[in-house]
Amino acid sequence: MALHVVMLGPPASGKGTQAVRLAQSRGIPKISTGDILREAAQSGTELGLRAKALMDRGELLGDEEMIGIVKERLARPDAANGYILDGFPRTVRQAEELDRMLYGEPLVVIDLAVPDSELLKRMQTRRVCSGCSAIAEPGSSTDDCGRCGGRMMTRADDSDEHVRQHRLDVYARESKPLLEYYRDRPMFRSINGAQAPDRVANDLAAKIEEMVAVTPRKRS
Repeated sequence: MALHVVMLGPPASGKGTQAVRLAQSRGIPKISTGDILREAAQSGTELGLRAKALMDRGELLGDEEMIGIVKERLARPDAANGYILDGFPRTVRQAEELDRMLYGEPLVVIDLAVPDSELLKRMQTRRVCSGCSAIAEPGSSTDDCGRCGGRMMTRADDSDEHVRQHRLDVYARESKPLLEYYRDRPMFRSINGAQAPDRVANDLAAKIEEMVAVTPRKRS
C-alpha cells in the first residue's frame, strides 16, 4: 500500500528532520515546499515563472499557485508509491485539494507537538545551510551541509528573540484551522516532538505501523 504522509509542526519542531528519516526508511520521497518552489522557479514553465515572479517580489504564493506546483510534483513517477509532505498543506483549501489528489487513498497526518519554550531554545541554536536551506540535526557540529556542501550558519531571524516568538505566534494562529480540519480523522496522530530525535523517530514509525495495519486496502 502506498504511504502518503503530511508532517505538521511549528518552526524548529523537527518535522523536516523526521520527514527525511521517514522517507529514507520507507524508500519514498520527502517533498518540501521549499524544494518544490526552488525547482519550479528554475523550470521555466509558465507556472514556475509565475511562482518565481511572486517570490522575487517577496510575496507568498496563493493557494492556486501552490496547489498547481505541488500537483505537478506529486505526478512524478518517484511519488507513485507514496511521499512525505513537509510544508504542504498550509491552509484548509490546500488540504481539501490534497484529499482530491489522493482519490480516496488514505492519508497519515502527523503533528509534532513541542512546547514554545523548547522551540524558542531550538531556534536560537539551530543552523541552516546557506545553499539549500537544509536544517542541521540537533547536536551536529559539522560546518558543511551533507546535502549540497554549502555552509551551515545561524539565520539572522533566529537570533532575534522577538522574531522567534512572532513566528511561533503566527504559526499557532494560521495552523489552528488546519489542525481542526485533520484532528478528528482516524489517521491523525500527535507525537511528542520534545524528545530526542531517535525517540521521536521510533514513536513516529510505531504510530504509522499501527495505523497502516488497520487501514483497509482500496479496491481496484
